[in-house]
Amino acid sequence: MPRLVLYGTLGCHLCDVAEALLSQELNLQQTPVEVVDIADEDHLVEHYGVRIPVLQDQLSGRELGWPFDAAQLQRFLATL
Repeated sequence: MPRLVLYGTLGCHLCDVAEALLSQELNLQQTPVEVVDIADEDHLVEHYGVRIPVLQDQLSGRELGWPFDAAQLQRFLATL
């Protein structure tokens, strides 16, 4: 199971930007990121609906919500 999960949905341009930032900042072979479409589950829509994209560390439960830039993402990843 990947440690990082990116919550978003299809057609979300901000989610695309977040995915691009992740691919720039991470070696996705070493640190895989599971991309979860919140539209597939009602409870995820209820929880994340207006907050996406959200990156979550599954081990700690910490979340990095949008908007975030490369520097904020680096700080979040540095604490993994």
